Amino acid sequence: MDYQPMGIADREVKTAREDGIEARVPRVPGGTVLSGQPASQTVILPHADRFFEIRLESIGGLGAHAAGQVLATAAVLRMGLNGAHFSSYGSEKKGSLVRSFVRLGPADRPIRTSAPVETPDAVVVFHAALLHNPATLAGLVKDGTFIYNAPRGPVPAELAALPHTARVIRVDALGIAVKEQSRPNAVLLGTLCGAFPFLDAGKVLEALSEEFAGRHPEAVASNERAFQRGGTEFETLAGVGCAEGDLPIACAEPAWGYETQPVGGIIPEPGNTVWNDLSASRTGSLPVFNRERCIHCGLCDLVCPDYCLVWEDGEKGGRFERELMGVDYRYCKGCMRCVESCPASALTKKTETPGLADRLRVPLFPDMIE
Repeated sequence: MDYQPMGIADREVKTAREDGIEARVPRVPGGTVLSGQPASQTVILPHADRFFEIRLESIGGLGAHAAGQVLATAAVLRMGLNGAHFSSYGSEKKGSLVRSFVRLGPADRPIRTSAPVETPDAVVVFHAALLHNPATLAGLVKDGTFIYNAPRGPVPAELAALPHTARVIRVDALGIAVKEQSRPNAVLLGTLCGAFPFLDAGKVLEALSEEFAGRHPEAVASNERAFQRGGTEFETLAGVGCAEGDLPIACAEPAWGYETQPVGGIIPEPGNTVWNDLSASRTGSLPVFNRERCIHCGLCDLVCPDYCLVWEDGEKGGRFERELMGVDYRYCKGCMRCVESCPASALTKKTETPGLADRLRVPLFPDMIE
């Protein structure tokens, strides 16, 4: 979704396009205030000389795209700002890396770019596993804000790479979302509004409720509670970053190019899915195995899309038999198909807490050096 610039004062009507739906906005004499908001309530952005840019770092299924869409909708149609939003994600949808970009500007300054946000004023991380990727932090300005989803506990060592002047905020978005039967995106939207007062929390909440009122009316109340808790139940951490100045922009360089590709297009080191780590794809839950209840029927193995169940070959009563030993959570993305298929309730859905997967994991390849 990309909102086109609005702000030609001599036009009687301005138009904002949102997914093909036109919202008609009356002209305000002598100004360029949008969305019917009175000129006396014009929003003042933190920087007068540039756009305010936000980058949402997530994985498919946590709602980063929807969060960016709601925020841009509220900014354009309710707060009198110009705004643009778009996302970048792979074809896998759930479980793939997702980046959602939001640009906000004053009503009299058109936004004429749809380039990715490389130097964000705010970075919001939806899953703590993404902190291992240096590109998650890349480009944050020295006075920027870094918000990440994690429960109370030790600060990840990766955050030492942040600017020492940056503001670091932690919120247990997943924990709040589970308790309120909502999603982390509603919580993190609330935290973003709490961190930046110019983002009118009331108007963003209106846009959030409107987004779900038609398709999922039963989720409106829980989303509102999650949003409100996210706006108050966050903590600002001191003394986290150690870097000086703005962080460098991440520039991905291809491994092979026209100058370095071997003759004939030979691939000397083919990839192998054994090295994949799908743990970052889980959205707060994982299947827990109870060996005493298992009847080793194999139905879970039939429906598992990632072959993360570990079996041991054996013999019983003179015949071959396979016995389920556990789950290798390195390859488990938390789809819960095994839980749904198990006739003996040997696999149950549990909320993932820090360290739980490591304690219960049964390695599928025990000799592999990770």
